[in-house]
Amino acid sequence: MTLRLFLDSADPAHWQQWLPSGLFHGVTTNPTLLRRAGQPCSLERLAQLSRTALAHGIEELQLQAWGGSAAAMRECGEALAALAPGRIVVKLPVTRQGAAVARELLGEGIPVTFTACYEPHQVLIAAALGVRYIAPYLGRICDQGRDGQADVIAMQRSLKGLRSPVRLLVASLRRTEELSRLTAAGLDTFTINPELAAALFGCDATQAASDRFESDATT
Repeated sequence: MTLRLFLDSADPAHWQQWLPSGLFHGVTTNPTLLRRAGQPCSLERLAQLSRTALAHGIEELQLQAWGGSAAAMRECGEALAALAPGRIVVKLPVTRQGAAVARELLGEGIPVTFTACYEPHQVLIAAALGVRYIAPYLGRICDQGRDGQADVIAMQRSLKGLRSPVRLLVASLRRTEELSRLTAAGLDTFTINPELAAALFGCDATQAASDRFESDATT
């Protein structure tokens, strides 16, 4: 597998800034990111945002389904997937209700990402159902006083041991060092916010060398 990065943002200004870089396979969003970006969480608005995001040439757009019941969540997931068939991945929480809805959506050929993964054993649910991704929240696991990186690496080992095609989509990363350690351990799929994307280019020595090249080229 090759490195697969997603931009974790629901702000079209961030998409405009970062998607032309070619770094990102896709975009991940959720109702919380929509609220932070001042975007209403409605099917009508998500249809507009989906057209904007996909126009940047990304492969996948991940949208979170919602609903007070399994039936409502399934209906929402179907509506989201219909916005751009084959390019929308429906996000569901890795709960009993989420698993029931995932089974139905997968049966319709709709790809699914399980979100809000906190425990290594939860990847077994993803492997059993055959979703496309499961997203552990690295930073929030660490906030619980645990070694989040060790837990995420254990999740990856479980999937590898099962020879499961499920991709671990690591979310809630906060430092470039976390990316470096996890890729060295064999993980290859991450969703990162615009601040972390900028930090990937934050090497003063590289910028100084680039500035020197430009200066020498004009003298």
